[in-house]
Amino acid sequence: MDGPDRIGPDHSPRRAFRDQARRIVKTWTTKEGLVGDYNYAYLFTPRIPFTKNIRRTAPFFGLHDRLPVLLAFILGLQHALAMLAGVISPPIILGGSSGANFGDAEYEYLVSTSLIASGLLSAIQMARLRIWKTRYFIGTGLISVVGTSFATITVASGTFSQMYASGYCPTDTNGNKLSCPRGYGAILGTACLCSLLTIGLSFMSPRILKRIFPPMVTGPTVLLIGASLIESGMKDWAGGSGCGSDPSARALCPSAGAPHALPWGSAEFIGLGFLVFVTIILCERFGSPMMKSCAVVLGLLVGCIVAAACGYFDRSGIDSAPVVSFIWVKTFPLTIYAPLILPFLALYIVIMMESIGDITATCDVSQLEVEGAEFDSRIQGGVLGNGLTCLLAGLFTITPMSVFAQNNGVIALTKCANRKAGYCCCFFLVVMGIFAKFAAAIVAIPKPVLGGMTTFLFSSVAISGIRIISTIPFTRRNRFILTASFAVGMAATLVPDWFSYFFTYSGDNHALQGLLNAVELVMENGFAITAVIGLILNLVLPEDPEDEAAIMEATASDAPSEELKGSDPPSFKTGQPSGSQAV
Repeated sequence: MDGPDRIGPDHSPRRAFRDQARRIVKTWTTKEGLVGDYNYAYLFTPRIPFTKNIRRTAPFFGLHDRLPVLLAFILGLQHALAMLAGVISPPIILGGSSGANFGDAEYEYLVSTSLIASGLLSAIQMARLRIWKTRYFIGTGLISVVGTSFATITVASGTFSQMYASGYCPTDTNGNKLSCPRGYGAILGTACLCSLLTIGLSFMSPRILKRIFPPMVTGPTVLLIGASLIESGMKDWAGGSGCGSDPSARALCPSAGAPHALPWGSAEFIGLGFLVFVTIILCERFGSPMMKSCAVVLGLLVGCIVAAACGYFDRSGIDSAPVVSFIWVKTFPLTIYAPLILPFLALYIVIMMESIGDITATCDVSQLEVEGAEFDSRIQGGVLGNGLTCLLAGLFTITPMSVFAQNNGVIALTKCANRKAGYCCCFFLVVMGIFAKFAAAIVAIPKPVLGGMTTFLFSSVAISGIRIISTIPFTRRNRFILTASFAVGMAATLVPDWFSYFFTYSGDNHALQGLLNAVELVMENGFAITAVIGLILNLVLPEDPEDEAAIMEATASDAPSEELKGSDPPSFKTGQPSGSQAV
């Protein structure tokens, strides 16, 4: 007995290493490891009209199941394409006339860096790293792809308008806005500072966070984020948000020197955007699973082909762009813009609650528990990971990032929750970002084509808010809170300058002026007003005892019987809002 007892501990690490090496060799040298027996036709077979469609299905690949190499690459590419439209849209808007008015070089850099940062920071969320000698984690350990948050667009656009009006950003002698790297750097610096709020809140119990920020607060907030974004999408659809929509002075879009310049709202522009929109619908109706999850990108591709054939493209930016790019090829001065702190704090609370909802939904479609200590640990790790990714995104010269809800749709469609596919998705996002010609081609896409895509994308944000609201019991108290918070928020979304003349101070007290500017920024962003009012009313107004009894009775009647429990994947829970990037 002495021999085995002495030899065993010495050889157990070697034995584990040999077993791991054998698995790696088997994965890369055998048909089972490379291709497997997966039904690849399931992914690529469309629904052809007027033919009999054979009902196909696919096996479910769990978090730790073995996944063939080829399938991991295919599903990873599919996941990356599904994320592509959401990742590139915010930097395109923030770098254009609604934001910092950058030139083509900075514009292309933002798109490239957004893709690279999305791939790198998504890998952090998927890795789920334990903080040394603690019970806390960084990341979810799931397929949680992060991308530039849409919620930032409304706050940043209003901030740039204020910066140009106050002289913080430069204009020429005619009042035309010039490039403002200083303003963009101030947004990045303020975002990094405010991300500390999310990092701090991540160490609170997820149950407490859900109690403070329930779906009744986040639902209307996400709905109004989508509603405010649709406006920019429709302006691009008609020709561009920067060339004006005044009927008395219809400027040529996108500029007078463009290859195929037309007045804003021309039928040709409307038709291009409509082509993208219809293509997305056709992909959903007749497309294969691969096409359905990439419908937005396919619609963009079809629109680009038609636009190129009709002479709308300007190749100069593509020809002059470098072959490759990376983070910090261009930098911006990081500073703090004090009026932006309050709006960004409200923004980060919204992003945090989106993350909690998306992580809950990802656990659900991944057939993992949505209750218990393990689930709470994934929520904590996801919120902390989201705070760190927002901080790192600012240091990477990109605005705050949040977990994308497209993950859930792709996982449900492909039945793959395996992290190997997620890591392949990260790889493809980084590769697409490194090749700067790809970013230049995206920047060169005509505005009507982008508008047809982003209008659909932003509408899905509003629908996500409606989905969150639908999980709330419509008691008298809840209806009152929704009405009160939605009333002022929707009004501010429709009339954003309603608070512009409330403060008339114009003295030399810069601290007071900064505070007034901060309040004005909050009051012109409808989603921020809704979040604040809903949060306060939810904490102040007591529950009606009759409403509580009715809710408990309804919950008891809807609960599944014991024999049905565990027969199906867990359903979406009340606390899982689908995030603002849902498609």
